[in-house]
Amino acid sequence: MSNAPTQSSLYIGLMSGTSLDGVDGVLAQLGPQGEWQGALAHSHLPLAPPLQAELLALNSSGNHELHRAALAGAELSRLYASVVNQLLSQLPDKNPAGQQHINAIGAHGQTVRHRPDLGYTLQLLNPALLAELTNTQVVADFRSRDVAAGGQGAPLVPVFHQAVFAQTTHAVAVLNLGGMANVSLLVPGTSPQGFDCGPGNVLLDLWCQWHKGQAFDADGAWAKQGCVQSAWLDLAMAEPYFTLPPPKSTGRDLFHAHWLRSWLAGCGLNTATLTPQQQTDVQATLCELTAFSAAQAIAQACPHVGEVLVCGGGALNRHLMSRLAAQLHTLLGAPVVVRPTEQRGIDAMQVEAAAFAWLAWACLHKHAGNVPVVTGARGHRVLGAIYPA
Repeated sequence: MSNAPTQSSLYIGLMSGTSLDGVDGVLAQLGPQGEWQGALAHSHLPLAPPLQAELLALNSSGNHELHRAALAGAELSRLYASVVNQLLSQLPDKNPAGQQHINAIGAHGQTVRHRPDLGYTLQLLNPALLAELTNTQVVADFRSRDVAAGGQGAPLVPVFHQAVFAQTTHAVAVLNLGGMANVSLLVPGTSPQGFDCGPGNVLLDLWCQWHKGQAFDADGAWAKQGCVQSAWLDLAMAEPYFTLPPPKSTGRDLFHAHWLRSWLAGCGLNTATLTPQQQTDVQATLCELTAFSAAQAIAQACPHVGEVLVCGGGALNRHLMSRLAAQLHTLLGAPVVVRPTEQRGIDAMQVEAAAFAWLAWACLHKHAGNVPVVTGARGHRVLGAIYPA
């Protein structure tokens, strides 16, 4: 079967990120040169708690992990297929052969290990099963070719961000606040830059789960009640990752529960004896860590930035957005526009999935999906492995 693109301009992008909250899918319409023409549909399905727990557990070594990873990848693929079905049901002509309208599915999978320093990155998925379940061509395994070429395998979104969000009049930073935080820097007349800033929501969510029994701090309401403790923040910012020069990427291999416990111990805090106010202050300080580390990264790499567009779950956290704007104002010496990406045409919760729809287009058209100066790869590479329908 030929992998040559058809005349269809519809692609599906599927993303499950480090926040482990679920799978986002976007049905994207792209022009002949990959121009973004809009999202025709969006769907989100949460991860079932047992699958969520297993994917989190597989971030660390454990018994029978190869067997468990295979099962988890298959279960995740079935959830991906359900998201695809929901997207297809939103097409105007809801016919049983709706898949024929779709050129390809770009499926990211779930990152459970990211060790480019050791030459590998691992995203769990069974793309062959996904192709079988959807009867649609699947493009997956986007990161490993960049790592094989000496790169970080991340971030991969800057080239898409440039295609969609770049302006000719001013520099734009696109900040994704998912489980981790990554930024794309789009300066007129230059290639896009980008790197992972550090933790996004991952530590905030962990602390909220431990002490509130909730998946996340809705709107940052809990963090807003606390007081940022400068000594705690300084200790967190002493993490060596923050001073590494790009290219760099990170994930749950670094910012995880053990990192959080070690930081608390360094602050002299015993989680078993914290007062309610101290618990709240921890949340406030973790929120400030995300805001400050991202703002510092942007200010250092692009001091003349004119606009910061935010996507990912953090864009829905009004307190975090407020603190980000305040930190940028302080570091840059002037206010900067900070707003969610929907004000530039793509809903904040759809941007990453949309990027993998675009990367599927790029793969089929033999278009490089990486930016060597961003990832550190030896050159441009076509990313992804193709699983025919």
